Amino acid sequence: MSQGQKPPAETAMNATEAGNKLFALVKRAETDGVSTLIHKRDERVLLVPLDRFPAARKPGAFPSHVLSAAQKDLGDLITRAAKGQPQVLRRNTTPVAVLLSAGTDSGVLSSDTVAQTGAASAGGAVNSQGNQERSSGPRRLATLGDAMGSVLTSGPAGGPTFGLPGLDAATGGLQPGKLTLVAARPSVGGSLLGLAAARRTALVDHDMVLYAASGPNRDDIFRRIISAETGGDYPRLKQGRLTEHEQQVAHELVQAGDLLMIDDGSDLTAVDIAETAPHMEGLALVVVDRLQAAHSARLPLSGDRLPDASQLLASLARILHVPVLAIVDSDDPSLLGLLDADVTLTLSPTEDPAKVRVTVAERDFGTIGSAYLSPDLLHARFLDAGSAPAVPAVGGQPARPLGSAIERELAEAALPYTSGARQGLPAAVTHVLAALRTALANGDQDAIDELGPSLAEVAAAPPQLPDTDEGRRLAVALNAYNTTAAADATGQPVAVESTEGSGHVPDDEDDTDEGVELQPGDEEDEPEGAVFPALKILKNAVARSKMHPIPVIGIEARESGPWPLISEHMDGEPRWVHPDVTSTRVPFIRENGKRVRRDQLDVPDAFGAGVLCLIDRNGSYPSACSAVPLAPNKLLHTGPLEAFDKASAGIYLIDIPEWTRTDMPHPLGRIIDRPDEQGRVWVTTPHIKQLARLVREDHLAAMPAIHDSWTGKANESLFKPFYEATRKARTELIQTGGEPYKDYKTRLSIALRLLWPKRQEQRSPFWRPDWRMSMVAEASVRHWMAAFKAVQDGHTLIALRNVDAAVFWTPPDTPPDTYRIGTGFGEVKAKFIQPGEMIPEGDD
Repeated sequence: MSQGQKPPAETAMNATEAGNKLFALVKRAETDGVSTLIHKRDERVLLVPLDRFPAARKPGAFPSHVLSAAQKDLGDLITRAAKGQPQVLRRNTTPVAVLLSAGTDSGVLSSDTVAQTGAASAGGAVNSQGNQERSSGPRRLATLGDAMGSVLTSGPAGGPTFGLPGLDAATGGLQPGKLTLVAARPSVGGSLLGLAAARRTALVDHDMVLYAASGPNRDDIFRRIISAETGGDYPRLKQGRLTEHEQQVAHELVQAGDLLMIDDGSDLTAVDIAETAPHMEGLALVVVDRLQAAHSARLPLSGDRLPDASQLLASLARILHVPVLAIVDSDDPSLLGLLDADVTLTLSPTEDPAKVRVTVAERDFGTIGSAYLSPDLLHARFLDAGSAPAVPAVGGQPARPLGSAIERELAEAALPYTSGARQGLPAAVTHVLAALRTALANGDQDAIDELGPSLAEVAAAPPQLPDTDEGRRLAVALNAYNTTAAADATGQPVAVESTEGSGHVPDDEDDTDEGVELQPGDEEDEPEGAVFPALKILKNAVARSKMHPIPVIGIEARESGPWPLISEHMDGEPRWVHPDVTSTRVPFIRENGKRVRRDQLDVPDAFGAGVLCLIDRNGSYPSACSAVPLAPNKLLHTGPLEAFDKASAGIYLIDIPEWTRTDMPHPLGRIIDRPDEQGRVWVTTPHIKQLARLVREDHLAAMPAIHDSWTGKANESLFKPFYEATRKARTELIQTGGEPYKDYKTRLSIALRLLWPKRQEQRSPFWRPDWRMSMVAEASVRHWMAAFKAVQDGHTLIALRNVDAAVFWTPPDTPPDTYRIGTGFGEVKAKFIQPGEMIPEGDD
């Protein structure tokens, strides 16, 4: 349209259309300053931003309505507003927009003005900037500094996950405030990804989920969950035939299912979802299963109604700041373009029928990553198949993954920059790193070899990187590559992790609290300005709990009740070496002159060619604090129990369950080394939950009998604020290294040890041995389960010990792909030594 040409006037939006799009229209008014003309018969009103009618901000000045109620009563509100009674719309208690008569003289556009200026859009929206008469001042603007401040203070943007490591790594989790679309043709299994996210969020993370089912009904969904959780055949479950174990799991799911709310029915609309979601306290995720591409008169979420539904769901995500995950039964690019989601996950079959590829794309940046999943449709679930292409087998044996672990990590770390999602790298560096990722994805070893000199040059003189999570990760990867290149040139052994001088954790360091002895004065809060006031943070976390925990059991009560039953051996730490491997303790002198002993493992020839891969988990104890099942208040004697109650936590006297596998240690670790005269042991809740899971997955025949118990009401979030502060501090200080990082580790260790000071004279704001041992047991369980997952995937475990150390037998430079290499919590360091060499760290 040429300048000065009068745009045509458009037909205004009617009340029915406005009701369906109310959340989206309010969002446009609030964020973009756009007004909308609405008519109902002869009544005409404007939905305008608050800046157009400032008086609406005054509490009680005009009638006000929450958005969900306003959507139901919009016709009545239009009538009142048309008669000159402004109607304020609220999100909870905050005014966000106002309905005014289109003929009101309040500085907003009149209907005549709309027609004359032609500012009405095809959807009936009127851009408020077109009004030259408004008296409410200029539109709200933000400086670049405002935006930067918001980003830098907002912290990580992670949200719920799928519980599938490869996919979670590719997506970064489901982002609050964004609409994510799962696009898959029928029978590929798109709905199962929605179910995976719902199961993970509600049953594992214990957060609220709204599952809006337009297609499957609640019985279908429940059967799929049972099938996925137990591994039972879904077709058999549809016939109503459940095994005793499946019935038990179903009963447990019913008890724990208050966090998964299902809204099913063929008449489900996007408006219904938008009305329901704001009333769900603590809502963490909305899943819409599903949007049907083919039109159906029976299903509102189908056909040509999908674009409007998608817009409303995107508005819902932004308004509530929760992720909305919607499944659509099509991968047609033209349809996906109309739906205009923030993130799209497209499932595509591959030549290998045992794998599907998930391509992750963002609206503004295109493809940003991919992952592979293994369909297990018989059990209504997907299994993780990694984030790199499958490597064909050679001679019946799996081939070594293309590229070294360091090269693969470098390609993954560079992804935000090579995909265009992040800026800041020189073009030449971006080109080299993008070429590495392409070569790995295409299986082109020759291209990888040709890139070697260019990669070495970049790693030797890396560019200045932003001080962000992505920048720090790429810096670590470049440094590791540079270390490897230098070692290759000199013939020295190669380690995955870097040295202390680069700010990373040295070989003999981790974030556990071993080796730190409490001293007088440790019980006092850290001084102002301390690098990491761990004890103060831990005390505040406990004090803020709504369960009013009892942090100290009085001295007079410590010699009776459950307290004498609690011992350090309840940690369940493994002390295990594969029965076919010879372990020898050899003397070793540290640089400081201290004499210690180290392990030397001799692996028989029957294991085939390989090297020892040493896995070191980062921050096992503080990571465990993210969700420790314990009782904040005192333990009551609950005696023998017929079954474990998830609503309770404490200590339990049980029989030692039989464990016949020789490729993994007993799940209870060293707990089984000290049974009582009747062969029973006391355990904390983390190990009880671990045994229950192993029974559900058919790795144990049955739960052991509970002969005695001391329990209280369970809680898993008591230490979560402490965990979050610890993770944030570690992310910042691990790059700093030196004394600040050592001080962080020391204060962290002291705080955790003060949960149960051993000496009578040691003062402490805590004395809860059950809390302490539950935390350590949780770390042990997570360590054991991570190793067990690797073994289940075909990796050979040589040794498992403490809460952070594992040794596998692998091809050179190839750690088990079930672990994630990195410096963050939940990630691991890995290094490789030849069989028969001394392990460079261990128990002193």
